Amino acid sequence: MGSAQAGKHALNKTLGPFSITALGVGAIIGAGIFVLTGTAAAKYAGPGVMLSFMLAGFACAFVGLCYAELAALIPASGSTYTYTYATLGELAAWTIGWDLVLEYSMGAATVAVGWSGYLVSLLAQFGLHLPPEFTHAPGAVQLKDGSTIHAVFNVPAALIVGLLTLMLVMGTRESARLNNLMVLIKLVVVIAFIGFGIGAVNANHWTPFIPDNTGNFGEFGLSGVLRGASVVFFAFIGFDAVSTAAQEARNPQRDMPLGILGSLLVCTLLYVAVAAVLTGLVPYQKLNVPDPIALGIDVIGQPWLSLLVKFGALAGLTTVILVLLYGQSRIFFTMAGDGLLPSVFSRVHAKTGTPYLSQIWIGVVVAAIAGLFPIHVLGEMVSIGTLFAFVLVCAAVMHLRRTEAEAHRPFRVPGVPIVPIIGIAMCALLMSALPLDTWLRLVIWLAVGLVIYFGYGRHHSVLARRAG
Repeated sequence: MGSAQAGKHALNKTLGPFSITALGVGAIIGAGIFVLTGTAAAKYAGPGVMLSFMLAGFACAFVGLCYAELAALIPASGSTYTYTYATLGELAAWTIGWDLVLEYSMGAATVAVGWSGYLVSLLAQFGLHLPPEFTHAPGAVQLKDGSTIHAVFNVPAALIVGLLTLMLVMGTRESARLNNLMVLIKLVVVIAFIGFGIGAVNANHWTPFIPDNTGNFGEFGLSGVLRGASVVFFAFIGFDAVSTAAQEARNPQRDMPLGILGSLLVCTLLYVAVAAVLTGLVPYQKLNVPDPIALGIDVIGQPWLSLLVKFGALAGLTTVILVLLYGQSRIFFTMAGDGLLPSVFSRVHAKTGTPYLSQIWIGVVVAAIAGLFPIHVLGEMVSIGTLFAFVLVCAAVMHLRRTEAEAHRPFRVPGVPIVPIIGIAMCALLMSALPLDTWLRLVIWLAVGLVIYFGYGRHHSVLARRAG
């Protein structure tokens, strides 16, 4: 039971439930809350986006427990791809790896579009106004003053991807210290927004709490709350990182569920509070912008706070893009190491020690996507890709309970198969709420992946070479 990348490690068991919870909060609080809250409120759920966050957090709880069992059972560095390779075999691993490529690339592009929005808002405070035609995806765009322009390309979004790609190619990695600082800044920004914003809330903006459905599924009403949950699910991406702490938990069977559920509870409460304040400050109809928190902050009327939040959001979003671009290239590197992709993707630069060709190719593609597509399309693609990956994780737990029943599990999901089945059902429910065109993009993406696998990967993989 293992991929070519798998290996065993002896790690010190030093983490208790509080440490795991803190790790989870740091991993989860990120781009989604700064970027997609406004989109979900304006297009789908209205103030009911608060319920959307609750629903998304509830779904994550079941998946998170399944992740923890796999992480403890298979002590391998890596991602869902590594777990799937070790449990469900090569084809399933390829499928999940290809799906993760979608998640990471679209995720980086989504965050880059949000980064662009906050940069434009911050520069405007200093009297610098970038041409709106070059800060939005191509097409007609209604500006905050009500005027409409025809945008050409989102230049800042593409530029930040290009800059961070160059840093990664040169070997620049985020240090743990820098990451911890960014996490602290993000938490300060979120709490400051809630604390200062709550006094300026206009409760009339919460009426109606769930706007009437327009007649189309997903556009307000209860179906809009469900679709909103599918979109804001992006805000919980990162919780799976908590599962990797299972090997270092002092008492995994007790500490892991407390840490996972505790971090999800803290983050869900923070998210609901942010959504409540944001929709109380700004009418939800006006929140379909890449920088919704900045819009809310401007209503509060505290210039120093506005600068703090926008700088903090930019700093936090920058590290998220960096991590996603880094993770994307490492998934390619791992898949190429298993022979499923051409060896060019695992070629390492002699001086910098980075998979430079893979990183450059990814940077060019993600920069183009960030410049050409609006934020709601990108966010939906990330969510459906992630939810699909989580379905496979829950299925892997049930599969392994049958095929590897005697294996030592430092942490065991309680109530199998009920918990994994609920996890699958919740993910499927959220996926079902996403638009048909999002499903079509996923199907096309997976079909392209299968063509590559059967045309190349199946014949060049490590397993194929061993069999031959």
